[in-house]
Order: sequence, then structure tokens, then C-alpha cells
Amino acid sequence: MTPPLQGQAAVDQLLEILDLKQVDAATFTGDSPQTGAQRVFGGQVAGQALVAAGRTVDPGRLVHSLHGYFVRPGDPTEPITFHVENIRDGRSFSVRRSTAKQHGKTIFFMSASFQVPEEGLDHHEPAPSGVPAPEDVPTMRDWVERYPDRRSVFNASPQAVDVRYIGQPGWVPPGDRDAEPKQRVWMRVDGKLPDDPLIHACALTYASDLSLLDAVLSYHGEVWGPGGVVGASLDHALWFHRTFRADEWFLYDSASPSASRARGLANGRMFTRDGRHIASAVQEGLLRRVGA
Repeated sequence: MTPPLQGQAAVDQLLEILDLKQVDAATFTGDSPQTGAQRVFGGQVAGQALVAAGRTVDPGRLVHSLHGYFVRPGDPTEPITFHVENIRDGRSFSVRRSTAKQHGKTIFFMSASFQVPEEGLDHHEPAPSGVPAPEDVPTMRDWVERYPDRRSVFNASPQAVDVRYIGQPGWVPPGDRDAEPKQRVWMRVDGKLPDDPLIHACALTYASDLSLLDAVLSYHGEVWGPGGVVGASLDHALWFHRTFRADEWFLYDSASPSASRARGLANGRMFTRDGRHIASAVQEGLLRRVGA
């Protein structure tokens, strides 16, 4: 089987996906990678929606928050059209609503707010202590060597983001995962990104959807797939606190405060290697048990 795109080649493909085509002042189109997936990855459409919104804003204003809802599954074989509504341009903030459509129907919509940088109060809780360095944590390829039956899933998708679970990933076989109230994952875009802060924010948005719902399963020692759970993102929120580069290591410290009625809530904090709190995420997802 052909190995997946990795390193800079995979990152370049991600950059192509984020490089939307502009139709008019408020309309953009984007494509999905052809991996054989049945639906568009949520982090992809969220990242693209943020690109569209950001292109209608003064580049001196940086995104500080976004709130999105996944309404319908996206079709990866069809282009996605993004329409941006200018809600407000104030002296300090710009607010946009970005709607993604396919076949004339909304599949995702997002509100995003951008701010002129300014100084103010500054504090954050410390990063978790005693966490192993990313170089000391198994790579996804290491896990695939341990579970070769998962190789086809790994090979089906480009690996633009280097993801390293400190515990077991959520796709190990049922019974092989310990119940842990915290899930910690090292991540970085696995290549060089341009210096544009919007690109880094969009790449972080993409990465933030890769493992967050997994924190709900981690609480119970559950796994994805047969004998475990299937799920889908319902909504996603992200706050950007400080400047960062998505192509440098950050720790995604996640937990689940609640799960009920086939829905699970997860929150995550992202820290640089030197302990700066750069972003926070919250997501709710649909989670249903499936038989073996």
C-alpha cells in the first residue's frame, strides 16, 4: 500500500486546501483531499471557513475567537462554497460570519472575531508538569507498528500534523486503553508554514479537531470503531490567547467535564514547549456505541 503523504509534502497539500479561490469580495471556494473518506474532516472545513473570514478583514487584526456548528456531513468529492457576512467593523474588533455550503445547503457555519493587538492584563494557569517531551513519546507510526491492522486507516490520510499521544490513542482495540481523566497530546504541523498569522491560526484550528473528542472516550477507557464508539462533531469553539507558530510543538491538554444523552463535552488547553498558554478549545460531539 502506498504510504501517506508526510512532512513538508503533506503540509504543502494542507496549504493548498487552505488557499481558497476567491469568487467575489465575500465568496470563496475550496476543495478537499481525495483520500476516500466518506465525509469532510471537520477541522478542514473549520480552517477553510476561518481563511474565508480572515481574507475579508484588515490583516492587522488577528483572530481571537471562533464558534462553529457542524450542520451536515460534507462531501469530499465536491467543492465547498464559503460566503462571508460582514457583521461589524469597529475601532478595535471585526466580526464575521462564514457559511460553508454544498449542493445549496449549509454544512457548517462559524462566527469569528478579530482584534487590533493591544496591551492589557496578562496571566495564565501553568502548563501541566511532569509531561514527557515530544521526542520521548511514540509517534503515530510507532503505534501503527504495534497495531498493524490499523495501517490502512493511517495510510489513507495525509499526515500534515505530527500527533503524539502521551497515553494510548483512541483507535486501539477495545480493552487496550486505560481510563484516564486527562488526555495529553503533543502536536505540530510537520513542516514549515508561511509567517502569516492567519495561516497559523487556521492550521491550529485544523489540528484542534484531530483529538479533542477523544478526551471523552479517554475518561471511560473507550475506543473508536467496532466494539466501541462512533461519533461526529456537533460544535467547536476556539480562543487564541497569545501569538504562536503551529509548526512548533504544542501540548494539547484535554479533559471531559461531562457526557450524557449520547453527547460528550471536551475542553482543551494548548501550551508551547516553554509553557505559554496559546489557545483554548471546547467541543461537543455525538457519541454512540456500536457492536463488535
